[in-house]
Amino acid sequence: MSIFVKKLVEKASLKKHPGFSDSLKPEDVNPHLAFHYGFPSGSMLLAYDTIQQILAISTRDGQIKLFGKDGLQTLLESSETVPSKFLLFIGNQGVLLNVNVNNHIEVWDLGRKCVSATHQFDKEIVSFAAMCNGAYLYVGDSAGDVSILRLHQDSCYIEEMKYRIPPSAAHGKINEVGSDISAKHILPQPTAEAKRVLIIYSDGVITLWGIWESKVIFTTSQSTYQEAKKVTAACWACSTGTKVAVGYSNGDIILWSVPSPSDSEQTASQITPICKLNLGYKADKIPIAKLKWAYADGKSSRLYVLGSSSDCNSTNLLQVVLLNEHTETRTIKLGLHPPESLLDLEITTSEQNKHRRDYLLLLGKSSHVYTCDDSLIERYLVQSLSKSSPSLPKEVKIKLPYGDSRITVTKFITSNPCYSEGDLNAVVKNSLPLFPFERSVKDGSNSNSNTSTSFSKAKNLFITGHSSGEINFWDASCPLLLPVASITQQSDTDSSLSGIPLTALHFSYNSHTLVSGDQNGTVRIYTFKSEMFSPQSTFMSSQGSSKKGSNHIIRRIKVVKVNGAVLSISTTENLKQIAVGSEQGYVMLIDPEGPNILYQTHIASEFSTGIISTHFETCSFHGFEKNVMIVTTKDSSVFALEKDTGNTLSSGVVHPNNPKRALFTHILDDATDMNKINADNSTPRQSFLLLCTEKSVYAFSLSHLVQGVKKVVYKKKFSSSCFWASTFGSPDIGLILLFTSGKIEIRSLPELSLVKESSIRALTFSTFRPFSVSDIIVSTSHDGELIIVNQDQELLFVSTLLHKEAYRFLGSVSQVFNKDLVNAQMLVSSPTVKEKKRGIFSSVIKDYKGTKSKNGIEVETEDSRLSIEELSTIFSIVNFPTDHIEIEEKNVSNDEDVELDIDDIEIEEPKEKPRGGYQIAGFNRHNITNKFQAIRGKLKNSKVKTDKVVVNEVPQDEKTGAVDQIKKKYGYASPGEAGAANMAKSKLSENLKKLQGISLKSTEMQDTARSFSSMAKEVLRFAENEKKGSPS
Repeated sequence: MSIFVKKLVEKASLKKHPGFSDSLKPEDVNPHLAFHYGFPSGSMLLAYDTIQQILAISTRDGQIKLFGKDGLQTLLESSETVPSKFLLFIGNQGVLLNVNVNNHIEVWDLGRKCVSATHQFDKEIVSFAAMCNGAYLYVGDSAGDVSILRLHQDSCYIEEMKYRIPPSAAHGKINEVGSDISAKHILPQPTAEAKRVLIIYSDGVITLWGIWESKVIFTTSQSTYQEAKKVTAACWACSTGTKVAVGYSNGDIILWSVPSPSDSEQTASQITPICKLNLGYKADKIPIAKLKWAYADGKSSRLYVLGSSSDCNSTNLLQVVLLNEHTETRTIKLGLHPPESLLDLEITTSEQNKHRRDYLLLLGKSSHVYTCDDSLIERYLVQSLSKSSPSLPKEVKIKLPYGDSRITVTKFITSNPCYSEGDLNAVVKNSLPLFPFERSVKDGSNSNSNTSTSFSKAKNLFITGHSSGEINFWDASCPLLLPVASITQQSDTDSSLSGIPLTALHFSYNSHTLVSGDQNGTVRIYTFKSEMFSPQSTFMSSQGSSKKGSNHIIRRIKVVKVNGAVLSISTTENLKQIAVGSEQGYVMLIDPEGPNILYQTHIASEFSTGIISTHFETCSFHGFEKNVMIVTTKDSSVFALEKDTGNTLSSGVVHPNNPKRALFTHILDDATDMNKINADNSTPRQSFLLLCTEKSVYAFSLSHLVQGVKKVVYKKKFSSSCFWASTFGSPDIGLILLFTSGKIEIRSLPELSLVKESSIRALTFSTFRPFSVSDIIVSTSHDGELIIVNQDQELLFVSTLLHKEAYRFLGSVSQVFNKDLVNAQMLVSSPTVKEKKRGIFSSVIKDYKGTKSKNGIEVETEDSRLSIEELSTIFSIVNFPTDHIEIEEKNVSNDEDVELDIDDIEIEEPKEKPRGGYQIAGFNRHNITNKFQAIRGKLKNSKVKTDKVVVNEVPQDEKTGAVDQIKKKYGYASPGEAGAANMAKSKLSENLKKLQGISLKSTEMQDTARSFSSMAKEVLRFAENEKKGSPS
């Protein structure tokens, strides 16, 4: 019992140390992802806005990465960490639609970078499409139903419309148990999207649906889809919507002919097959995963075909086919061979020097993205027509633009003491773009070996060591890194790259020195010229490209060879001595002036001998002040060496009871005033060794450790695996811990109490993020800013302090949506035209000429724009009742359903015509006829409902009240109310007579228009004859 009490008293006395800061509070820290650069892990779907030129990539855990023009990027995170099913832009509207596997439809506002609306669909979504204007959405489900949703962007909600397309009407049969007639693809017809939509069912039935008519206009014949195969992909194969390409589960690809919007049911044939494309997928039993058609002028339109196979070695998984009038007789194709299986593809556009070029983007299963110049693909196919031998286009893997080789080690320095204010706009403008096809706009290369500027121009300096031996310096004042300088030299006489991966870096502003170590055990000490740290340095821009290698920035290089790959480098404060730890367990003390190795000591450890850290420290040893070196191995064993000789101070080794892989060590010094300590010997100096492993973190008493005694003052065990740790602050005020679960923790020092924790989704280790700890390279600054590199794919900028702004232009570089483009398109699409007053003849003649000059496609497009405005009325009416009982219940309980009150039918009386003749050009008889039929449809539906209520009526007292209410609602008389019913009937008859009158008047006006048109033709003919007969 006495020992237990003694430990409690000892722990209480050490709970607060006077020299350590206790000011770190939860409200002071906010660990979060400040910026994401590159391609996120777990990517699975692509989408592209051709007007805004925004590329979207969704991931398996609910993230969406956006890439805009000029290198702008941003990362969106959904509240649900689930994969996406569909990703769709509403063109140039700043709206991105995301449908996840839970059948939730998310509407992302790209201007505000947040979800503006969500909608829970109650069935399994298997297809998703939108009209060009984005007002209406089509949703196909697994039962074969097609529902209509209306997107209200201003009020931020999605409304489910009453109009629907059931399989019983569009397919021809009801979905039975065991059958699959899901609405697999929905394609609005391009030139008549407000009137017609193509529905392709999974069993192969293709239906062209008339929206206004609410019926099937055309369909495939029964004999064309008898073969046992399922539809897996489809897309339009022409701009007018008269050809559609369909891919099947057995590898078939068939082009189908679809009647044009101008074809009527009487004059056009059914949807019929044109030809079958034989590309080899059927022979290899490879299902078609995706089809994408690319329009091109002339005869070079192309169809991109992606096969679905787990075997990346399968031949021709990705092929491009030339589509023209010769497709039926001769197939011109190109097979591309990416190094891995693909998930998706997209065609993007890049503007270079006012020239637009298209590029094919390929998304691999590893989340890597590949690109290929689409113009080279087009050229290859066109040249193949003449049976020439063009060169094969080759895809390029998109990697981080920060060097030609992989990053292996990094160093991050913020708040540069030599920093001088500069033009930070140039940082954004001159940063290296991610996509290779954009680099020619700037420097045309991935390398920055000939680019050098002063270190003083970089507020934040990021140093990267590469697998080739190259060292690059980057200005990280903005997350779009700007090249500062590059080192490729290996010695004073050798300026070539070593080709050996770098493993350790140490940089000192004060001594203008960089120390590097590589995998072969070579330590290089670079001393920079003083001009590199001068605020007035401008000589680099003129000399950078003229001098060979790095001579223009390096004053001298010294090389030392050690045993084993270099794992750690540390220096004394005055840089008079350098300690190096190697993979083979050697600790070397180097004099950089020689350079000379002062001594070399081998550390024998039980499990792993690699030296992960060395620290210089002065502490009390048997009553005397002694300069020591604290050495830690990979297996968490800690040794104390005499700094001057390298001898161990004691035979005891300090290590945890259950040794795990060591991640980080640091000396925590008491910051109490030394004068106060010397004046009062009763207040000893307290110092600790902080040791962090994968499973725990410890604070050992340093004074006990140098004597070989293990005394754990503080300890914290982790609930999940930790893969990186570091302290921050000056003096040290906190500990940052990163976990494989994506969690990030901030803990106080030295007590290790939790201050705040959060989660970074992009750092979560999972099955779809198969990266290992060795793939992740993390560097931190003294003020808690982190830069995390994931292979050559992505960069994560993580901030921990709440009130510190480490980066400039964060808001600008993450704003991918350009509102000016929206305003510009609105001005182009709706110009204001001022016309002079004209008489009846001039009006008729001008309209006749204008209509004659237009082609059919333009007329259909204009009609579609007018029709979209009237879709609200059509989609608000129940065209196919879903369930009689459900409709009855809704009619009783919900007054907002379809109801018809005779008083609500307003018929406008014919207004007095203005003097000067009829305004025939603005008259639309079709609109009046449609409104008349819509009202008749309402009357018919309401009568059907009331009839059904009467038929199902049973003689029960509890149902009498409900039936009477329904009768009242639709104008039917209950006992004692026959008079009111007769009045309603009379008013209805009167309104119908008015509608019939309007229909007759519209017929008369149409006849008058024809007579005026004939008169105009006669006037024109007479004028032409008179002109010919007149003398010249």
